Amino acid sequence: MKKVITYGTFDLLHEGHLNLLRRAKDLGDYLIVGVTSDSFDRGRGKLNVRNNVLERVEAVKTTGYADEVIIEDYLGQKIDDIQRYDVNIFAIGSDWEGKFDYLNEYCKVVYLPRTEGISSTMLREQSEEVYSIGVVGSGRIAKRFIPESKFVNSANVTAVYDPNKDNAEDLRNRFGIKAFSDKFEDFLEEVDAVYVASPHLTHYEYTKKALYAGKHVLCEIPFMLSAKNARELYDYAETHNLVLLEASKTAFCPSFNHIVTLVKSGVIGDVVDVKTSLSKMVSSPTRELDSKQAGGAMNEHAPLNMMAIVRLLGKDYEKVDFYSKKENDVDVYTKVHICYPHATASMTLGIGVKTEGNMIISGTKGYVYVPAPWWLTDFFELRYEDQSKNKKFFYSFDGDGLRYEIQEFISMIYNHRKSSYKLRRKESIAITEIIEKYNKKENYKEI
Repeated sequence: MKKVITYGTFDLLHEGHLNLLRRAKDLGDYLIVGVTSDSFDRGRGKLNVRNNVLERVEAVKTTGYADEVIIEDYLGQKIDDIQRYDVNIFAIGSDWEGKFDYLNEYCKVVYLPRTEGISSTMLREQSEEVYSIGVVGSGRIAKRFIPESKFVNSANVTAVYDPNKDNAEDLRNRFGIKAFSDKFEDFLEEVDAVYVASPHLTHYEYTKKALYAGKHVLCEIPFMLSAKNARELYDYAETHNLVLLEASKTAFCPSFNHIVTLVKSGVIGDVVDVKTSLSKMVSSPTRELDSKQAGGAMNEHAPLNMMAIVRLLGKDYEKVDFYSKKENDVDVYTKVHICYPHATASMTLGIGVKTEGNMIISGTKGYVYVPAPWWLTDFFELRYEDQSKNKKFFYSFDGDGLRYEIQEFISMIYNHRKSSYKLRRKESIAITEIIEKYNKKENYKEI
């Protein structure tokens, strides 16, 4: 039996794909089709908002050409597959001419004629609406967001806003943005959606105005400083069919979501403790050290750490205690203890005290170790009493990681989803509640 193998993303399955599969099938007796996984596509810089891997696998199966469909999930897999399945011919489109000659060592390589005048990219450009995004703010995170957005299909930053006109113009010129403004109402007229990356105390005002103008909103952390405000805005977005999402980037990263999936599947037993930590040393006068700008370790770092805790243990905690070291009315170090009915959690936060920056999830069968910086997760390990059972996981964390939250945001708009399973409304509100309790000094002690 002569076996043939080919690979592709096969998103927006079209005539060109069908021709490729038919020609590959004609080369032998048995056709194996490798469909690239979502994570593998992400690793190659492709962040689509359309078809996931299961939908694409099913589309390939319905063509009737594939005798077997497999998923391509890692670099170098083609060689492994050729040897594993005893493949005779590797077939690929002629647009890859010469790129896979190295496989001739393992089997015959055939470059098949490409169907002219059609491609997934062309169809996507014709069929997908491109959403114009306006960026509120001109600080560090805004400067990272704009280049990250270029990796996401259907996302295009077209306008920037800052109350300081010079700052807005500088950002526009730096990134070649179409429009800039120091007038928020004029800015809103230029966009379909808004990314709020302004100082903490302005999040509520800008988010509310954008929603009331009919715009979808992606708001940076801390999302809100008041649970009442958070509920109000989520309610408004839901009743007006608008997307409102907290921009907690780690929540949308592939590796962190794999951690959550594994833990909830029971691989470490029942979770009894979650420990997280995050710190950075801040010395020069900045917003982080200014109490009048909602500075401090808690407001700055709690949102990411609490996100991990509520995703793993839920929102229904029984008690929370805070311990802080302050300088000039700003917490430079805060320790938080959270008690659940059957588990505990803690987070260590610092802007003037240095901590390890790892995460440990302890269970009745084993634990998950995520080294510092855990919020930029590209590696974690399942660890057990029997060390021979330990397992390591490696994931790519591309760029600043903002592309993952942008992808989820645009996907929600495109597919008319008002909620994300990666960070639900109730979880976002629970995070805000914890921060609000701290700012009201509930169960608080200064050390």
